[in-house]
Amino acid sequence: MYHYSAGDIITSKVYGEGLKHMGFVRKQIDDILIFTIPSFTETGLVKHGFTSRRGGVSFGDYSSLNLAFHVGDDPDCVRENRNKVLSMLGSSPDRLVAGSQVHGNRVHVVTVKDKGKGGASLDTAITGTDALITNSPGIVLSSYYADCVPLFFLDPEHKAIGLAHAGWKGTVQEIGVHTLRAMSENFGTGLDCCLAAVGPSIGPCCYQVDSHVYQRFAERFDYHKVLFEKEEEDKWKLNLQRANYEQLLRAGIRSDNITVSSLCTACCHDIFFSYRKDRGKTGRQASLIMLAGES
Repeated sequence: MYHYSAGDIITSKVYGEGLKHMGFVRKQIDDILIFTIPSFTETGLVKHGFTSRRGGVSFGDYSSLNLAFHVGDDPDCVRENRNKVLSMLGSSPDRLVAGSQVHGNRVHVVTVKDKGKGGASLDTAITGTDALITNSPGIVLSSYYADCVPLFFLDPEHKAIGLAHAGWKGTVQEIGVHTLRAMSENFGTGLDCCLAAVGPSIGPCCYQVDSHVYQRFAERFDYHKVLFEKEEEDKWKLNLQRANYEQLLRAGIRSDNITVSSLCTACCHDIFFSYRKDRGKTGRQASLIMLAGES
């Protein structure tokens, strides 16, 4: 059973036949607001979290905890923001690894040789990569978001972790399933014990798509109708969180090992950056995870 302090705020999502998934926990650490996964925390194996827009030094459209270099923010502000968050995790930019995200399904296996790639500048990020996995302790995997779905993975048996960035294109390409497959091939991860989480992202309340997107899902998934709600001619509301949950479940992860957030990044604009809400000019949250120990 999980135990929460009085200050924790729990979010949840209900799917299927009354099945309830405990959500992320909201934590305030100094001036930084971050969201964590109870099942991951309970293992004692990782330090992790999904950041908010609160607690940084950026200003204007990027106010205040923008953690991405590629959006037009002052790089010095981004570096200071990253330093703040990483120090909270007991780490630093020279241990951070970031990919240059392209809405694909490429998974990179991170080793100690990759430490610091993308940590202090975009130029050194791992190119063309939307998922990172590692079994090396002390390395912080990172991924960046402003509506897309963050996916977290933890194999407590083989002590391996992963992150995946799932926009609609990555979801159609089953980036989460590719990440699981890579963890299995490289670390021996078994689906029966693997923990996973679907983080805050744009919800079906705010995510309208056209017939092109609908058709891409219809061509790939026979269950696609449960992911969409028709609004008008050639317009649907898409539930990307549900889409990724379904993929992880059908890949073989036990339902009670999947944590799903119900938070919508567009609705919660005071907490999160949202590409759609901000019409493209905005900052980025980050998902972060590190195996405890030193590499």
